[in-house]
Amino acid sequence: MAFNDNSKLDPSQVEDRRGGGGTALAVGGGGLGLVVLIVALFLGVDPSSLGTGSPPPASQGTAVTSSLEEQCRTGADANARTDCRVVGFVNSIQAYWTEDFARRGQQYTPAKLVLFTGSTSAGCGYASAAVGPFYCPDDKQVYIDLSFFDELHTRFGAQGGEFAEGYVVAHEYGHHIQDLTGRLDASAGSNATGPNSGSVQTELGADCLAGVWIKHATDTGYLNPVTDAEVAQSLDAAAAVGDDRIQQETQGYVSPESWTHGSSQQRQTALKNGMQSGDMATCLAP
Repeated sequence: MAFNDNSKLDPSQVEDRRGGGGTALAVGGGGLGLVVLIVALFLGVDPSSLGTGSPPPASQGTAVTSSLEEQCRTGADANARTDCRVVGFVNSIQAYWTEDFARRGQQYTPAKLVLFTGSTSAGCGYASAAVGPFYCPDDKQVYIDLSFFDELHTRFGAQGGEFAEGYVVAHEYGHHIQDLTGRLDASAGSNATGPNSGSVQTELGADCLAGVWIKHATDTGYLNPVTDAEVAQSLDAAAAVGDDRIQQETQGYVSPESWTHGSSQQRQTALKNGMQSGDMATCLAP
């Protein structure tokens, strides 16, 4: 995947908190327990699973000055650095949704993406990197520890690739679109699980919205034409985090009644639906 070398990046859409220590969220258990925790929250919107109340003592560390403003200026920088690539994805995703909302006579409200290392505070509470990427509706921001992209490949078995990273970012912004359109509120407070649960439908909707952006990504001017191989990377990433695949690999059997994010097939189908229709309405239907 390649960004247009001459495209101008806007690093102001990304807040860089990396290297600043921050607050730590105690995560019980390790090994398999940690894997299950990551899976349960991966790409999800579950603020109740984040820390609440007073934060634990801050971990020791020295804050570093963000290099995004200096290092992430053009598409060429996005082709050379992971953090700049995330800036480029955020710019492209928000450029598309701004235009799409305007076309519908509505106004898109931008959401910042926060890069952090280890742990950070959010409007929804205090989170460690173990929760994976997430969207917080309370402060309307997306949070990502870049180490997750390695986890996606090494722990979850995705083939990886730069466009798999784009899918992850676009999925979280899909939750922002759901929030802006009221679809996120419709599923709030539901603890139901299973293939047809509200939780699963919310996640599939975000996958679908990610697909809509993929369909139009080149039109934003930031990216060169998306190739079939890059589309395959996004579909592979969606399948890698299907509830059924994760359950089979971690516990040796599949229990659909406990699904919260959807099966590999459901997630791939939702992503394909968005790519094929290129229409937000496809993804927000009840």
